[in-house]
Amino acid sequence: MRRLLGFFLLAGMTQSVGAQRLLNLDSCRALALRNNKQMSISRVKQEVAANVRKAARTKYLPHISALGGYEYTSKEISILNNDQKEALSSIGTNLKDGIVSKVGPYAQILPPALQQQLGNDLGQMAGFLDMGGQNIVNAFRTDTRNMFAGAIMLTQPVFMGGAIVAMNKMADAGEQLAANSAEAKRQSTIYEIDQAYWQVVSLRHKQKLAQGYLDLVKKLDGDVQKMIREGVATRSEGLSVSVKVNEAEMTLIKVNDGLTLSKMLLCQLCGIPVNEQIVLAEEETDDLSVVEAVPQVDVEQAAENRPELKMLQNVVDMGKQATNMLKAGNLPQVLLTGGYMVSNPNLFNGFEKKFAGVWNVGVLVRVPIWNWGDVAYKVRAAKGATTIASLQRDEIREKIELQVNQSAFRVNEANKKLQMAKVSTERADENLRTANLGFREGVISSTTVMEAQTAWLQAQSQKIDAEIDVKLSQVNLQKAMGTLNE
Repeated sequence: MRRLLGFFLLAGMTQSVGAQRLLNLDSCRALALRNNKQMSISRVKQEVAANVRKAARTKYLPHISALGGYEYTSKEISILNNDQKEALSSIGTNLKDGIVSKVGPYAQILPPALQQQLGNDLGQMAGFLDMGGQNIVNAFRTDTRNMFAGAIMLTQPVFMGGAIVAMNKMADAGEQLAANSAEAKRQSTIYEIDQAYWQVVSLRHKQKLAQGYLDLVKKLDGDVQKMIREGVATRSEGLSVSVKVNEAEMTLIKVNDGLTLSKMLLCQLCGIPVNEQIVLAEEETDDLSVVEAVPQVDVEQAAENRPELKMLQNVVDMGKQATNMLKAGNLPQVLLTGGYMVSNPNLFNGFEKKFAGVWNVGVLVRVPIWNWGDVAYKVRAAKGATTIASLQRDEIREKIELQVNQSAFRVNEANKKLQMAKVSTERADENLRTANLGFREGVISSTTVMEAQTAWLQAQSQKIDAEIDVKLSQVNLQKAMGTLNE
């Protein structure tokens, strides 16, 4: 409903502001949240934390990887030594020589034709055996100078000492931390916008007040100058009034400069060009419509809402899970493995110069035995860091309780000041009216009128300050309660 009213107000005043841009508080907040660089960074951090959480979830699932390699060596692996190779290559010749040495003397009794036939037969037998021996030598050659290997491996964690569970819980806490950090930045951005917005409104109302005061003083100056010409007022009175005119003009210049700079700051916070002409919805209103609400204080609710406290709780949770991850270093770890491995050359059917492979499954168990207390020291350090975060959280909680009570007190104080300022304004208006009336009747001097005008200016300025202070104190209480929403 608030945004809808702002929209209609924007549409109704468009024609009157011309090229100026009309903004209300909601539109300024929306622009700041959309264009603020830190908010963009917070959104990116949330995306990063979400991807980290998704990555942690994959640790529960099986992982498949492919390996491949090639290696060239200057020498090949040899199953047979050189003497064995020589013996196998000449096994026929050696056998022939042995037979000849044994049966040679007896062969002399054979006819020459049979001796020749026996020699030929032994030579053929020796050749066949030498060839067979060489084939055996060649069959045992590995030719491993060029080696190719490849494998597809699957690993499935079964028990990792709780490290994967702790990692996922830590990732969840990290994502919550990023979300709470973004919420803290969002509330901080809204708070800055509200401060700048009401500062502009305050200066704009003071600008109108300064202009009204200048008009009053100028009118008095004109009346005094007429009285001087008629001889019913002294030149000293005229000079006193002229000094007040100069002071009023100087005050108006200062307010104009302050208003320009404040609008530039608001534009920068909203992410629009600093030199753009803007008009705020509350600038031209005569009444700021301040609602003097009675503050509702709930410290427990504030502690639940404040993103800063949630962030510290996230840090504590992450510290606890980091400790659990470190403790897992002292526990057994079990993994299932499986895959398919190929090599060339291979040994699955002797030595073959081709690719061949084999399936495999297994269980891998890792049991830490001794690490000189490394894990224990790390666990103690992690517990110490978690304790520090817990103490910081408790300290911030106490400060939040104090801040909430102080903010509620400030709201009550601002309401009282506004009531007093309204009474002072009514009295100053009446005092100025009677002073002007007495001056026109000639029973009150110009000095008394100037004093009444000065008191009127102060009362009106204090009323504006009190109204803005009520607005800002309410915003401050909302921020302290963690309920400063868009």
